[in-house]
Amino acid sequence: MPSTFKYVPLVLALLLPAGVPSAFADDKAAAAAVTNEDGKYFDAEGSPTFKIAEDGTVDWYTYSGYRRFNSECFVCHGADGAGSSFAPVLADSLKVLTYGEFLQIVAEGRKNLTAGKESVMPSFGNNKNVYCYLDDIYVYLRARAVGDLPRGRPAKKEEKPQAAKDHETSCMGG
Repeated sequence: MPSTFKYVPLVLALLLPAGVPSAFADDKAAAAAVTNEDGKYFDAEGSPTFKIAEDGTVDWYTYSGYRRFNSECFVCHGADGAGSSFAPVLADSLKVLTYGEFLQIVAEGRKNLTAGKESVMPSFGNNKNVYCYLDDIYVYLRARAVGDLPRGRPAKKEEKPQAAKDHETSCMGG
């Protein structure tokens, strides 16, 4: 994915109509990494994805997503995205959400009313600890959703690429 288009999916996601169900179904084949730009992997559609080596080494962004998820999201969504009594199993949700839908939900939040029970996902669009790492969280959950990443902290990771350092400095305002 060319550098000039890195933020296009976020803009498109914010323009999607809320509540429109997706016909998307993710699996190992769709999630396969086909390109790599500065240590960040993309699938055939240009969406961020993960790369796990045969020895279990995960790419930096998947590892970072694990860390960010466990610092900001697990309180509601449970360890490793396994869900809780008041938030869904994200490892299942990511099987049917597109990248754009994921971005929209996290940035804007949403309310659901199912069987008389209301659930609320708050907006994280202004939380830099989430917003600056949305792709990382997405690729981590995507790896969990398609079954390529087991529960728990990844044992091995790639080194943090300079592009990740630069993005973090820019996004966090440092």
